[in-house]
Amino acid sequence: MSRSFRNLLIVLGVVLVIVLLFYSFFAGTYNRLVVLDESVKKQWAQVENVYQRRADLIPNLVATVKGYASHERETFEAIVNARSKVGSLQLDSSIVDDPEKLAAFQKAQGELGGALSRLLVVAENYPELKANTNFLALQSQLEGTENRIAVERRRYNEVASQFNTTIRQFPTVIIANMYGFKEKAYFKADEGAEKAPQVNFD
Repeated sequence: MSRSFRNLLIVLGVVLVIVLLFYSFFAGTYNRLVVLDESVKKQWAQVENVYQRRADLIPNLVATVKGYASHERETFEAIVNARSKVGSLQLDSSIVDDPEKLAAFQKAQGELGGALSRLLVVAENYPELKANTNFLALQSQLEGTENRIAVERRRYNEVASQFNTTIRQFPTVIIANMYGFKEKAYFKADEGAEKAPQVNFD
């Protein structure tokens, strides 16, 4: 084997090693971004689930309160309108990539939470309602749901932060830009929105 042929093999071997290293880096980084992206979407689905749980509790809660306070029409209409607004939003996992969509979602949920709080304030004026077992059960479920909402929003922000930090780091930022990975929007609650509606009637 001639020296020139041997040198050619060495050069080809070095090139092959470099190519494999680059491929391994690109593939590993891309796959990590995919996993993080899916984690954000999965956690957002959890946020939607707990909000849906709250929305599902509202009709029964309204019906129970209405049985004792049927003349509180304005409060009931506010709840129905706010719940309808939330339901009209077209949501999918792309919401996490669009701060405006997320802001609209948050605003609608905030309005629903405010209307729900007013309903619970109304209930305080009716001692018989506060003693109703169905109302007490709904109250307990609502309180648990509000706590879950706060927990899932916090978890969502944590995984979104992890993703956003990763795609901004060098050299990952190059691959993120190449494949269109976008920064995720955060849940930014309005002042006071992080507090669950007061549902204790002691």
